[in-house]
Amino acid sequence: MEGFKKTKRILITGAAGFLGSHLCDRFIKEGFQVVGMDNLITGSLSNIEHLFKLKEFEFYHHDVSKFVHVPGDLGYILHFASPASPIDYLKIPIQTLKVGSLGTHNLLGLAKAKNATMLIASTSEVYGDPVVHPQKETYWGNVNPIGPRGVYDEAKRFQEAMTMAYHTYHGLDTRIVRIFNTYGPRMRLNDGRALPAFMGQALKDIDITVFGDGSQTRSFCYVDDLIEGIYRLLKSDYIYPVNVGNPQEITIKQFAEEIVELSGTKSKIVYKDLPKDDPKQRRPDISLAKEVLGWEPKVSRQEGLKITFDYFKTLPEFQEVHS
Repeated sequence: MEGFKKTKRILITGAAGFLGSHLCDRFIKEGFQVVGMDNLITGSLSNIEHLFKLKEFEFYHHDVSKFVHVPGDLGYILHFASPASPIDYLKIPIQTLKVGSLGTHNLLGLAKAKNATMLIASTSEVYGDPVVHPQKETYWGNVNPIGPRGVYDEAKRFQEAMTMAYHTYHGLDTRIVRIFNTYGPRMRLNDGRALPAFMGQALKDIDITVFGDGSQTRSFCYVDDLIEGIYRLLKSDYIYPVNVGNPQEITIKQFAEEIVELSGTKSKIVYKDLPKDDPKQRRPDISLAKEVLGWEPKVSRQEGLKITFDYFKTLPEFQEVHS
């Protein structure tokens, strides 16, 4: 672990999103001046409204696919702007491709101009529907570039390639985190992913919808653990991709059963057709994160799910149901 050497002023794109807002909180806590940027296409100001009163925080309402200017010094840039769930990137495919390509290029240019360290949020989706299990960083993936998920998968793969090109050609200080399924407070209830969908259905006492036969697997990492991994990666001097996620694998059917038990709902589990190119298996090999960052997840799924479920219960749409 190297430690922070530069100006403790950081730009976080996608700041009003699920992960971006948690990163803003963490870096303010660590004594940074945080510049948040978001075009609010999938983010929500409610995730960061508690920060607006702080002198350590400033916010730019801006789309990073267009030229990005931030006055003053910047030591670090975290690029977390992007739609991140299938429901979003199927609805706004071109914006998804642009934020991963043009947005990344704009921010790498800014990092070069400011002599800042840039960390990009890549994803386990670069592995596609993997034929290697669990997925190591050395695996190149199995992605359908023209399938419905290609707009996200290929944007992220391009983002990694562009970042490495800036590192090798311009000598820019860069980091790449490959994020596996993450959950916790501030997830959007309607983002189409399994966890908020199951919890929302349980809270409404309606059938819980599992796609396919439920045998496909996922590995869920609690948000605080993920943020710690990202923080350590930025602080390190490791330039190649690092998987950050929870290696504890679970089938989607088991997961739905856990949500039923946690919520005490009368909901039944029903099955629907699996979407095209939906990965059958997803589990990170985190040997590298353990070795390079001394990182592994600490929060158990039982504990994390309870915190997340309690958060969803506080949302306005469930206040009447559960008051």
